[in-house]
Amino acid sequence: MHGQNLFVGEDIGNIYKFTPGGVRSTFASALSGPWGLAFDNEGNLFEADWGSSNIYKFTPDGTRSTFASGLSNPVGLAFNSAGNLFVSSYYSGNIYEFTPGGVRSTFASGLAPGGLAFDSVGNLFDADEGGNIYEFTPDGTRSTFASELAPWSLAFDSKGNLFEADFDSGNIYKFTPDGTRSTFASGLSMPVGLAFDGSGNLFEADYLSGNIYKFTPDGTRSTFASGLSGPTYLTFEPVPEPATLLLLGLGAVILRKRKV
Repeated sequence: MHGQNLFVGEDIGNIYKFTPGGVRSTFASALSGPWGLAFDNEGNLFEADWGSSNIYKFTPDGTRSTFASGLSNPVGLAFNSAGNLFVSSYYSGNIYEFTPGGVRSTFASGLAPGGLAFDSVGNLFDADEGGNIYEFTPDGTRSTFASELAPWSLAFDSKGNLFEADFDSGNIYKFTPDGTRSTFASGLSMPVGLAFDGSGNLFEADYLSGNIYKFTPDGTRSTFASGLSGPTYLTFEPVPEPATLLLLGLGAVILRKRKV
């Protein structure tokens, strides 16, 4: 389940947090080109730091630690349902898999990997700079989902449709589960990051214009934020599941009773 706070990487070294109303604050700074962003189930934010070749982990209060290093310019990040982190390491040509404890293995190689996204059944999709979107089954078997593109990032909607930011054409393409392609949006200035909010609206980081655009499910566009210097990838902050919220509420009640 997604919350409504949007986190945006900026190529000059910042990560911004936006409230649903568009109020911006700086979550992290002095980074070396933040690209891929992804939250784990505990609300920690992971960041692919292109220039340093590190993966940084940020706790909800912004405390930073190094989760992994030596990754040859990491770009995309995505968590699977088991909580393992997948990282596209651009210049090595590999996609790595990390356990929650940081143990690394090579999931796929021989690529020019970019943005990553999982579908609802655990298949991993890679926006590969070679012009393809690759699909990997959980055991690593690769097939070509789409080709003749300039893909940069990917995002799935709640119906299983895949959206692709096509860097060179300035388009966002929509693919149905069977691979049928249509143009969802056009006339953008090097679209990079994509992310859906909990209401099914698509947010896009428009690299050259410095804007974050919001698209309703029918494709109506509005400007959510502007004035950024090379916005890159986007992600929405997760919110606790209802059972967790109930436990938090019960805990608050118990604390109040103890104070009485």
